[in-house]
Amino acid sequence: MPNTAAHAAHVAAHIALLGCGLMGQPMARRLLQAGHTVTVWNRTRSKAEALAGDGARVADTPAAAVAQADVVITMLDNGKVVRQVVFEPSGLGASAADAMRPGCLFIDMGSILPAQAQAHARDLGARGVRVLDAPVSGGTLGAQAGTLAIMAGGDAADFDAAVPVLSVLGRPVHVGPAGSGQLAKLANQMIVGITIGAVAEALLLVERGGADPAKVREALRGGFAESRILEVHGQRMVEGDFAKRGSLAIQLKDLRNALHTAGEMAFDAPITQALAGLYADAAAHGMADLDQSGLFCELQRRQQG
Repeated sequence: MPNTAAHAAHVAAHIALLGCGLMGQPMARRLLQAGHTVTVWNRTRSKAEALAGDGARVADTPAAAVAQADVVITMLDNGKVVRQVVFEPSGLGASAADAMRPGCLFIDMGSILPAQAQAHARDLGARGVRVLDAPVSGGTLGAQAGTLAIMAGGDAADFDAAVPVLSVLGRPVHVGPAGSGQLAKLANQMIVGITIGAVAEALLLVERGGADPAKVREALRGGFAESRILEVHGQRMVEGDFAKRGSLAIQLKDLRNALHTAGEMAFDAPITQALAGLYADAAAHGMADLDQSGLFCELQRRQQG
């Protein structure tokens, strides 16, 4: 548990949030509702401006957003974008990294490679900035409800200082040193991506055999096959509802990141390799903008081919 002093220090923190997409917007709203001052920035300005009515301040540049912040949170697409947004000059020539005050806490809550997270921790640490990599799981529903699973890597004392802010967004757990949060997220995405494939294939099998997929899903609930994937994504599959909450394209990116990291460690990941191939096929067949449960459509297409 964080100590009282750490909690008090963050009761009314000034937070900069860079990245106001599907996840960033509900996260910003929860932080505002908790009484924090929140300054937002997004490459597509209209996404940041959508938060103005909730009380957020909208900044013109990343550097302007972070200049007065106690805590800087990024929720960006990938490690390359984080590098660009944080370290490349903007506005009057200052980068966000240049504009961060020594002692402020930088928390990257997007999904990037562990090696990238370690490099960011090293480079920001050299400027006196405290750094956590704290990717999340739970999707937009979890972001809206404040129930995200938050996997944090970095110094334990920095994690303790971040807990009052992170707890507004979900359930934070410190899993190890810099980069460990991203490793945990890769493990999460391996399990999610593989299980979506298993649920989709199983439901298609029972449908081919004449059973009612919705009723089979109901029968499986509560047994050893029960999972959040069967509950949520399985429901989307039986309803044919593949509107994007999560993203098939991002699921593919995460599986490829897992394979890249596994390769760096000389770790063989054949199951992840197989599922990454299926997601890649789905993306190639025009399904990249579906929810990740849209892998069902690719497996369905194969049965019809």
